[in-house]
Amino acid sequence: MEHPATGPLGGMPYAAKDIFAASDRRPHAGMSKPQPVAGDHAAALSLLDAAGGIRIGYTRLTEVAYEPSGYNSVHGRVRNPWNLEFVAGGSSSGSAAAVASGSAVIALGSDTGGSLRIPAHCCGVTAWKPTYGVVPTQGSVPLAPTLDTIGLLARSAADLIPGMAALTSGLRDTTVRRAVVIRDALASAHPAVRRACQDGIDAVAATGIALDHRDGTELIAAADVPVLAVMQAEAARRHRHLLDDPATDPILRKRLGKGLDIDEATLAQQTDQRPALAAAFIERVLGPADVALLAVTAIRTPPAAECDPTSPTFSAHTLYELSRLTRFVNMIGFPAVAMPVGFDDRGLPVALQAVGRPRTDAALLKLAAAVQDRTDWHGRVPAAVSMLVTDGSPDVHERTRT
Repeated sequence: MEHPATGPLGGMPYAAKDIFAASDRRPHAGMSKPQPVAGDHAAALSLLDAAGGIRIGYTRLTEVAYEPSGYNSVHGRVRNPWNLEFVAGGSSSGSAAAVASGSAVIALGSDTGGSLRIPAHCCGVTAWKPTYGVVPTQGSVPLAPTLDTIGLLARSAADLIPGMAALTSGLRDTTVRRAVVIRDALASAHPAVRRACQDGIDAVAATGIALDHRDGTELIAAADVPVLAVMQAEAARRHRHLLDDPATDPILRKRLGKGLDIDEATLAQQTDQRPALAAAFIERVLGPADVALLAVTAIRTPPAAECDPTSPTFSAHTLYELSRLTRFVNMIGFPAVAMPVGFDDRGLPVALQAVGRPRTDAALLKLAAAVQDRTDWHGRVPAAVSMLVTDGSPDVHERTRT
């Protein structure tokens, strides 16, 4: 493949989650062999290549992008560059670790229930989950098409903006002037996460954004039954062949099998709740605000053993909690950006999530860029690579801007 250095991306190196078909490669989607995909070449790859991006490789993920911590029984988990004993987040684990470690400037990923934003939180990078439907999914291995979105990860929002421009058209030209803090979601977070998110909220306010405070977890919880039903049912239908494959890991087989118990009428009924849930979020949470602010996840990044089903310390509740504050965004189809806002009491990154109205993706990234112009959380170097890119100091808070 030729790599033009011209175009808006100007030769920017990018990596792609291994769910995208290319003319010279079929995606494995975290499995041991290539998985079925419609099309010979993914639309997202074509758009980035045409804009002057240089595709340098493909990144690991959880099996068929269906797990929030990064666990993978086939290839092993991606290590978190901040602390190798902790999860990197899923399912776009490798894409987040790649940009956190400096292996790529931007990386393509997918987000069905938080799969861009959770790894961004765990790895200390910035993620853009687009409005549903604005980035083409053709040529990518699906998980749940009603919820699937294709987005990007990078160290900074400034790096994401040209990538977003290459992947989209027709977005609204707006500016964030008012934000609402979802206060009960913030109150439910671990104290170390809450403290970092408050620092991020203060940084948002310092850009001149007016802040309101309103409760919203009741509506977030109301989206839970439909989003999980849609995800489970569509994943089972899209990956039914894996249930018949004796090589499929029993844990993935069990996860996919749950969706077969959801009949077509129930799936349609749950899918049909999207417009009402979206309207309620605008009316009762956003109100006059342009964006809602809340943590990406209310819990600290967990140790890998806590998310490994073969470990005696495994916690299914931890997996549920990782995406509790992200998956509702996929159900309503709104855009979101996750940005680093500090560190928890174990030295691991924390991210704040900004959820906007449909097609205000550019405004969200401009807000994140304005915050990052005034802060340096996104520029800190992870411990695992600090010896390679700094003066040799092992200090994980070494301040190096991208």
